[in-house]
Amino acid sequence: MLILIVEDEITLANEVRNFLEKEGFSCEVAHTGRIASEKLFSNDYDLLLLDLGLPDYEGIDLLKESVAKNSNTAVIILSARSALEDRIKGLNIGADDYLPKPFSLLELKSRIMAVMRRKHGIRANIIQINKLHVDLDKRQVLSGRNIITLTRKEYDILSFVVLNKNRVVTRLQISEHIWGDIIEENYNSNYIDVHIKNLRKKLSEYIEGDFLETVRGIGFQFIEINP
Repeated sequence: MLILIVEDEITLANEVRNFLEKEGFSCEVAHTGRIASEKLFSNDYDLLLLDLGLPDYEGIDLLKESVAKNSNTAVIILSARSALEDRIKGLNIGADDYLPKPFSLLELKSRIMAVMRRKHGIRANIIQINKLHVDLDKRQVLSGRNIITLTRKEYDILSFVVLNKNRVVTRLQISEHIWGDIIEENYNSNYIDVHIKNLRKKLSEYIEGDFLETVRGIGFQFIEINP
């Protein structure tokens, strides 16, 4: 699941992103309305977490852009604005839920799962794809009753590309997901290729076909063989 967090409070945005990524979600952040508008134009997101009170852009306008670009994108408004009319206006335009600040991160996760159940039929934090069951809560990957033994980074990469199935993810996106926004000084992009190679070898015992595709010069794509 790919989430766009639109929040101008950098500390809060990073706190939400770090929490959700630890919960297995894939996140991008926009601290300004302009950047958010560009991202909405260029990408399709499963969920938009939208702050209405942006300094350079009207949050309601971003909501309208999101609905016009992809009506399947779920939207949860996160805002200090508690006025009933703001809440009603956002919901009438197309927002799926409204969570006033300050909020609990655990409540945010519950709201996200509730919205995704209603909108996309996601009923648990388990992804079933290509005969695999990826349990985001237990950090386990199973094929039938067999638990596939993966290293921590192998699991992190697999869960990231699976959450972004049928989308190309770049090496930089993968590295940021694993190492965070500040990549360690000894980071080497070859590490990712080594992990991908090991993943292919381990998963090929359970999946037939070219399920983990290399997109030359860009990154990788996890293909859903039997959607």
